[in-house]
Amino acid sequence: MSTQTLPEVDTTPDATDSTSDDAPKMFHYVRKAKIAESAVMGTHVVALCGEVFPVTKSAKPGSPVCPDCKKIYESLPPGGGE
Repeated sequence: MSTQTLPEVDTTPDATDSTSDDAPKMFHYVRKAKIAESAVMGTHVVALCGEVFPVTKSAKPGSPVCPDCKKIYESLPPGGGE
């Protein structure tokens, strides 16, 4: 009976793996009342542009904004939000 040493296997994810970069590519406009609910409960929100997703990050000043959301938001009458 002989023993054999197995080669070491690298188990770290590749940099090209889509799960390694979880930063949103752009941020969307969402109803303010739904943001906290989504962040706490994990429910999905619907952006002005129609995209559906759970809230996982908050936008910082200078973050890229969805152009469709921005266009829709700017066409809304002032003071009509929640």
